[in-house]
Amino acid sequence: VVYTQSEILQREVYLFERLDSPNREPMKHLKAICFLRPTKENVELLVQELRRPKYSIYFIYFSNVISKSDVKALAEADEQEVVAEVQEFYGDYIAVNPHVFSLNLLGCCRGRSWDPAQLTRTTQGLTALLLSLKKCPMIRYQLSSEPAKRLAECVKQVITKEYELFEFRRTEVPPLLLILDRSDDAITPLLNQWTYQAMVHELLGINNNRIDLSRVPGISKDLREVVLSAENDEFYANNMYLNFAEIGTNIKNLMEDFQRRKPKEQQKLESIADMKAFVENYPQFKKMSGTVSKHVTVVGELSRLVAERNLLEVSEVEQELACQSDHSSALQSVRRLLQSPRVSELDAARLVMLYALRYERHGSSGLPGLLEELRGRGGTDRYRKLVSAVVEYGGKRARGSDLFSPKDAVAITKQFLKGLKGIENVYTQHQPLLQETLDQLIKGKLKDSQYPYLGPNTLRDRPQDIIVFLIGGATYEEALAVFNLNRSNPGVRIVLGGTTIHNTRR
Repeated sequence: VVYTQSEILQREVYLFERLDSPNREPMKHLKAICFLRPTKENVELLVQELRRPKYSIYFIYFSNVISKSDVKALAEADEQEVVAEVQEFYGDYIAVNPHVFSLNLLGCCRGRSWDPAQLTRTTQGLTALLLSLKKCPMIRYQLSSEPAKRLAECVKQVITKEYELFEFRRTEVPPLLLILDRSDDAITPLLNQWTYQAMVHELLGINNNRIDLSRVPGISKDLREVVLSAENDEFYANNMYLNFAEIGTNIKNLMEDFQRRKPKEQQKLESIADMKAFVENYPQFKKMSGTVSKHVTVVGELSRLVAERNLLEVSEVEQELACQSDHSSALQSVRRLLQSPRVSELDAARLVMLYALRYERHGSSGLPGLLEELRGRGGTDRYRKLVSAVVEYGGKRARGSDLFSPKDAVAITKQFLKGLKGIENVYTQHQPLLQETLDQLIKGKLKDSQYPYLGPNTLRDRPQDIIVFLIGGATYEEALAVFNLNRSNPGVRIVLGGTTIHNTRR
């Protein structure tokens, strides 16, 4: 996620091994750089390694705080004195985008409370993030969520215990850590997406920047797995937040530009100068050719899935469920799509889930009928159970905030004007709840009664440095919202993190 293999090779690192891989050959002419999470298992593996060292000298880096007793155990094992240094280098999380991080944890809670091991891991990930960004924050959490309060307390404990590490130069306005719970907005992860990065994750799945294309019909061998990273792919960096329609146009331009630069097949290499020019331009040409074939394949596959699964129609109804409140029209639309053979089982279930979350307390709810139709489609009860689980997780009883607030007149007029200008198209009307929460926070209007501070102190000024963490996972739609908030509020820096990055399947 951080470095490509070719970048590491340029740093003269030629061999990569896992510490736990058996039968590594001794190579006494090599130095070893170890980068590890300071877990009990890893320390034990290192102790074994140092008793019988395979390399000449060891530089050991831990991605988080390591206890004195563990360092002592390593020192005792290092009888041959091969360890040159031991350092803490805080990187105990996955950097996904410049303003987004994840802990790659699935299923962090059991019911409404933390799985203890996951709570420990999340606390470590979050404190490592604070140390790497050099922040000692004030903490606010979502009052309606017991897990949010627990996590806030655990982070606070680490800051208190390791106070020397958190001695950073004070800023005028202290940074703020805001801890939220996914169950407050179960709608966002269930929606189809129409911006590039979010759409790729929704339809193909992104795993540590890797996309699995092996299921694409007629895919060539070298495109079965591709890497999408804004760090070293300019096209992706420029297009990840754009709408699908714009990406189509940009792909066409990329192709045309590529065609123009193609070295003529019958190019005469007559002089040394010709050959030199050809060799100099070739690597760039090859890189561009890789970029073009990768994005054409990905965008082509997205288009195929959109058509095959009838996603334009599905998405329109999803947005209607998420953003409007005309019950009878919504019910008709969902029924119509449930009867369409072109709508996949996952998309049918997703529509019923959105309907259930939106209209669970409606007087004339059509949910029982929809569940019957869903069962009739797949012949199993699996999706019916999932629908009730989603409502139990993110329904009205579980939420601390009003997800579908009756918007006031000003907001409605704003929405209407926005629609008139034609900026927001019908497929991207939805704004995640996080957008509103952060908007209130930046303006200093987020209610202390719903999002209290941990401890006696409160922030007098408006926050400038904000780290927001979602227990139960963030989404790329929220990443887009944070990207836009950072752009439209100069002087405010927001970083978004989650236990994972969700799409509907997850």
